[in-house]
Amino acid sequence: MSEAASPVSAEVREMLLSRIRDVADYPLEGVMFKDITPLLADHEAFSVLTDSLARICTERGATKVIGLEARGFILAAPAAVRAGLGFVPVRKAGKLPGATLAQSYELEYGTAEIEVHAEDLTAEDRVLIIDDVLATGGTAEASLQLVRRAGAQVAGFAVLLEIGFLGGRERLTPALGDVPLEALVTV
Repeated sequence: MSEAASPVSAEVREMLLSRIRDVADYPLEGVMFKDITPLLADHEAFSVLTDSLARICTERGATKVIGLEARGFILAAPAAVRAGLGFVPVRKAGKLPGATLAQSYELEYGTAEIEVHAEDLTAEDRVLIIDDVLATGGTAEASLQLVRRAGAQVAGFAVLLEIGFLGGRERLTPALGDVPLEALVTV
């Protein structure tokens, strides 16, 4: 699948990208970590990011917004508020009290599991899933499965940053079906 057109202008894309810092050899030697904290610390850039994500929520007809632990929370919650929607956290296993739905997924070395409160999503919901980065797509794929198992529709999937060479978009293509995947910035 080819890279989709960015849902933001070139000017916005450049602003966001200029506030993402590269950190070499973190968390392991040979890894170039994309640090979004400078973007979050810049009121103007964070506001533009929030507005962009809220606009996607509205355009996709979302009724709720999911944020993936942990940095997805930081992006999804203000976007949900700005769009006038509820926010639902998807957390690592064992972090939510009460009845949950869980979804396992494969990691490079082992498995992990994410959960959502069972009562937070209904068949009437159209959910926009938001995360900070799309890398290999494992967590993203699990979140799509989790929303669908909860009986809700996936209205779309949006990320601040897609790391194209890691193949997450290609991995997600079968799971997405006709659901749009929108990356504000792709590197």
